[in-house]
Amino acid sequence: MGIALFATMLLAAVGLGYGLGRGTWAVPTSITAHVPAALVGWLPASGAAPASAGTPVALKDYAFELTEARVKQGEAVLTVRLVNKSTGKSVADAVVFAHRLDMAPAGMPTMTTELEPQPATEPGLYRFKTDLTMAGDWQLSLAAKVQGQIGTVQTKLALKAVR
Repeated sequence: MGIALFATMLLAAVGLGYGLGRGTWAVPTSITAHVPAALVGWLPASGAAPASAGTPVALKDYAFELTEARVKQGEAVLTVRLVNKSTGKSVADAVVFAHRLDMAPAGMPTMTTELEPQPATEPGLYRFKTDLTMAGDWQLSLAAKVQGQIGTVQTKLALKAVR
């Protein structure tokens, strides 16, 4: 039993690392079906359910917001703010551990681009350098851990790249 559990966890870690490292959010059901229920909470959403489904009440008080929803096509720095909706204050020191930028809103979810985390200019801001190769609608997906909270804040934000 111990070896089977270890093998399952190793397979989940390898599969999860492989997917997130290449910008995908979907965790294959072949992996999640074998992950013990106690560990499923840290896996990213597969996209089938809304980001808030099953989220602990305290985490529903947090949201990412784009500082600019329209950005110039080409090299850009995207900035998001993590806020506590109940207080309206920015949340510093969250750990953004997963991010993806794709053209899913334009019907091209496989059209992705790299995101490179950048240093924050002020507490509560999270910045990512990218190259928006096409004008159009893009989707920024983020997952983060908030200090002192159990669970993961997950969101999908829409932005438009213009010429």
